Amino acid sequence: MTAGITVTRRFAASPDRAYALWTDPEQFSVWFGTEAVSVPLDTLVLDVRVGGVWSAVMHLPDGTTIQWLGEYTEVVPPQRLAFTMTDDPANPAREPVTVDVTAVDGGAEMTLVQTGGHLSEEQYAQTVIGYNAFFDAMETVLVARN
Repeated sequence: MTAGITVTRRFAASPDRAYALWTDPEQFSVWFGTEAVSVPLDTLVLDVRVGGVWSAVMHLPDGTTIQWLGEYTEVVPPQRLAFTMTDDPANPAREPVTVDVTAVDGGAEMTLVQTGGHLSEEQYAQTVIGYNAFFDAMETVLVARN
């Protein structure tokens, strides 16, 4: 069984701008939805402080929705954001996620680590695909806001 995943991406943006992708509701709603789904701003809560909650509702093309929920466990702008997440709010198990943003030549490097061991190997493989789509959408958001 896989215990987690790591996804790293470089962006031609400052660490502040890269970090804001996670904390600014208008930006988060765009990339978290990607082009395939929508995350309406009125369904999004980002109480970005230790102990604060975040939640979002994804509206899929087939008409179904996914309710995401978690709690912030570490907030160190613009370097680190740690939180828990689940798409099954009735289940108390939560996956811990840490996002580290570091300055690099030409921009920022973002490293996302999700651990917990609550998902199967197949679920983690699909999660990597999802995070890469999120990072692609983040790039689009950053380019559009240049």
